[in-house]
Amino acid sequence: MRVSALWTALVLLLIQATSRACTVKKLSNNTGRFANATLVRLSEYLSAGYKKGVRPVRNWRNCTMVAIDLMVYSILSVDEKNQVLTTYIWYRQEWTDEFLVWNPEDFDDVNQMSIPTANVWVPDILINEFVDVGKSPDIPYVYVTHYGLVRNYKPIQVVTACTLNIYNFPFDVQNCSLTFQSWLHTLNDIDLKLMRSAEELKVDKSVFMNQGEWELLHVLSKYKRFSLDNIDSYAEMKFNVVIRRRPLFYTVNLLLPSIFLMVMDLVGFYLPPDSGERVSFKITLLLGYSVFLIIVSDTLPATAIGTPLIGVYFVVCMALLVISLTETVLIVRLVHKQDLQPHVPQWLKHLVLERATVLLCIRNKHSLCSMLSRDSDHLGHYKENNISPARCNHHHHLHHTCESGRGGGDIMERGLGGLSVVRDNTPPVMDNILQEISSIRGFLEKRDESRDIAKEWLQVGYVLDVLLFRVYLVAMLAYSITLGTLWSVWQYA
Repeated sequence: MRVSALWTALVLLLIQATSRACTVKKLSNNTGRFANATLVRLSEYLSAGYKKGVRPVRNWRNCTMVAIDLMVYSILSVDEKNQVLTTYIWYRQEWTDEFLVWNPEDFDDVNQMSIPTANVWVPDILINEFVDVGKSPDIPYVYVTHYGLVRNYKPIQVVTACTLNIYNFPFDVQNCSLTFQSWLHTLNDIDLKLMRSAEELKVDKSVFMNQGEWELLHVLSKYKRFSLDNIDSYAEMKFNVVIRRRPLFYTVNLLLPSIFLMVMDLVGFYLPPDSGERVSFKITLLLGYSVFLIIVSDTLPATAIGTPLIGVYFVVCMALLVISLTETVLIVRLVHKQDLQPHVPQWLKHLVLERATVLLCIRNKHSLCSMLSRDSDHLGHYKENNISPARCNHHHHLHHTCESGRGGGDIMERGLGGLSVVRDNTPPVMDNILQEISSIRGFLEKRDESRDIAKEWLQVGYVLDVLLFRVYLVAMLAYSITLGTLWSVWQYA
């Protein structure tokens, strides 16, 4: 039985070889315009009896090894809202077709030729992350060598799903995967391998267009076998495309204007605390920052699963501007309308004018009072000007009359404390004069008391303004240093 089976197999091989020789001879005897066309003869030879719907192996137990390679050409777009990455890649795959072989000596030493892709068997290698069909050019041919190696090289526009982390925007690094695998064939039919080594693939940037918003860091590769039902195993090759955003555009258009506005807010603290211009200045800054946020809102990436840190930064800056405006309003309210306020409480004097001045390294209390006395004199200047010239002249006349009466000794007696005893023989006109003098004296005493109250509250307002300014400055510096450190680490990590 075994001998007969061997003889039968030998006879079949001889018949097949004879038929191929006859086919070659027949093709060589073709006449007409294709009589001397070697490639035409070779194409007819390869297509004779070829079945493109069958995996091209003589022994069905042997798997077809497909070698794949990937080169990133360009990053077309990164859609943070829809979590979609669009890339343009050069994809290469090779496999051995055992039925597409020939002897170059029979065909004028032709070692390889291109044939239509539709005429040969092609492995069903797909990308798992595909979400849309890209605008890829159609390459209708593959190269075939005389020993059966098929080379299928083509560019592909890949639109894939990718989990994008935008928290570090605009200093973010994205890692998107492209997983190649056979959609139907198991590991017994099709296996995958890399065409190059993993290290060469990682550092290869030879064809990448490096002038866009994104910079290609490296491409990692990983081979994996997995099973869905614990029966059949599948092979996959995963490529991790690691890209980094270039932050210069966003730094110039987003961060620097915000930093300039915050610096101007700090400069506004050097306006006098009792000046109304400070409130107007800070309101203008707040409105300008609001307009700035409206303009940049379209530039920031928007997702439903997270907010970038730069968005939090803008919100905190807006909150700091509101706090700064509130502090300015309180200080201005504190140093104005002092005639409606009582004296500064002793505990507040002790806490602010003594303890806080030492803590903040402000000049001593006497120097502070002498410096602020000029401001309090300015506050009372308007009230002094409200005294009419007639009243001043009348006051001068009364003063002269009192001096004349004091020389005669018949009108009244004055003490150091004010008006004392009026004699019985004082005429009614002098009573009116004395009442006027008393009212003027009371007015001057109230003015002096109002000046003292204004001076006290102005001192308190000045110290509180310095205290709140330094607290505000420390908070802003700490916040800026923290964000700057984080962004620097993310950028150069």
